[in-house]
Amino acid sequence: MLILECPCCGVKAEETELSPGGEAHLKRFGPGSSDEEFEAYMFARKNPKGVHFERWRHAYGCGKWFLAARCTATLEVFGTYPAQTSEPPADIVAKIKAKRPDWKGYK
Repeated sequence: MLILECPCCGVKAEETELSPGGEAHLKRFGPGSSDEEFEAYMFARKNPKGVHFERWRHAYGCGKWFLAARCTATLEVFGTYPAQTSEPPADIVAKIKAKRPDWKGYK
């Protein structure tokens, strides 16, 4: 079972207490964008085997959104951080690089 720590309230919760929100760190396109940009935002998602950054909501707890870095193959969690963060914190990136030296980065 996937267990994530909510960085907002500090509770370690099983995935049944959380709601997934999809891929993190997306550039959002809205009114005024081209059809191609909006289509890419709506439908083009990464689906990697390995390190992935995701949005989660602590649905049965504090209700706040946060981001998590985890491995989709092993469910290993590298860390969680607030949703308002524009890129992964340096300590989480360092943790990933230490365990996955061939990792190319989150972009």
